[in-house]
Amino acid sequence: MRPHVLLSVATSVDGAIDDTTSERLLLSNAEDFDRVDQVRAESDAILIGAGTIRADNPRLLVNSPARREDRVRAGKPAYPLKVTVTASGEVDAEWKFWHHGGEKLVYTTDAGAATVRERLGDLADVVALGQEVDFGALLDDLGSRGVRRLMVEGGGQIHTALLSQDLADEIHLAIAPLVVGDAAAPRFLLPARYPGGRMRLVETRAIGDVVLIRYAPKDR
Repeated sequence: MRPHVLLSVATSVDGAIDDTTSERLLLSNAEDFDRVDQVRAESDAILIGAGTIRADNPRLLVNSPARREDRVRAGKPAYPLKVTVTASGEVDAEWKFWHHGGEKLVYTTDAGAATVRERLGDLADVVALGQEVDFGALLDDLGSRGVRRLMVEGGGQIHTALLSQDLADEIHLAIAPLVVGDAAAPRFLLPARYPGGRMRLVETRAIGDVVLIRYAPKDR
C-alpha cells in the first residue's frame, strides 16, 4: 500500500520558492512555520531532494517537544523517517540532515548507490531504484516500510515528478505576500506534462499575512 503523498510548499506571489542569493528566502511567517511543524509531526516520513539539502542545509525536524512527546505516546518514533532522493549519489556527510533526528533513508540509482554508501557509511540506509529514480517504486518501498503518510518538502524537481506522474494526493500551498521578480529563481513546479482537469479545493485559510491553499490533485 502506497502512502498518502502530501506536497508542502511556500511560494511568493510570482511562484518562486527561493531567490538567487546565497541566503535562504523565508517565505512563511512564524505561525505558518508552526503549522508545517504540526504537519511534520502527523507524518510517518518527510522527503526532500538532495539539491534542496545542498542549497538550504536543513535539519528537517519536528521542532516542538510536545509534538515529539505526542508521537512517542502514540507508539511512534519521536521523529518521522527522513528521506532524500539523489540520482547522482552526490551527497555530503557533513550535511545537518544526517546528524539530527531519527532514521534516514536515501533513494538513488544503481549508478549512484555505491557513491552514496561510500560517502555516508552508516549514516543512512540506501535503496537503489534502477537506472533512473522510479518514484512509483519509491512509494511502494516506503509503503512496505509502514509509511502511511509522506510529507514532501521539495524541491521543484521532486514536486514536479510526483505531480506530473499523478502520485500526489494533496497539496499544501502557502503563498507569501511578496514578489521575487527574478526569472532565474527556483519554482514550485517545472515544465512537464501534467494530468488535466481541475483539482478539488479542500481549504483556504489566512495564516497571518500568508494564505494557505489545500488542493486534492487526484479528485478531478
